[in-house]
Amino acid sequence: MDQAQESPLAHYVLHLEKGELAYQFDAAAGLPVFHPRLIAPKTGNADLEWRVSAGLGTVHATTVNHPRDGAPYNVALIDLDEGFRMMSRVEGIAAEAVRVGMRVKLRVLPGEGGAAPLPIFEPLEMPR
Repeated sequence: MDQAQESPLAHYVLHLEKGELAYQFDAAAGLPVFHPRLIAPKTGNADLEWRVSAGLGTVHATTVNHPRDGAPYNVALIDLDEGFRMMSRVEGIAAEAVRVGMRVKLRVLPGEGGAAPLPIFEPLEMPR
């Protein structure tokens, strides 16, 4: 399927399968666009270019979920260095150890059972 016929979500998932976090950029507004869309939210521009994030960001907010049947896990808002925010989680440390302001890097988990790959984050440096 050529890029003109491919949905924005399919294009995004193809990048995840390669271990990359893709996002769109609205040149008319000079702003990143995330989640993948057909048109930019502020300008209505349909001519969005695809870019690949370096995968580095900062935890903007975090909370810990305590499921009845399972280990606690965090849900975090990550501000990517390219200027967009996404919801994900930070792994590699205890859920309670994730802190606002913590620098993180992308890791893509392979999809299981036909599911799309999942972008998650790990600390750039382990907290002391």
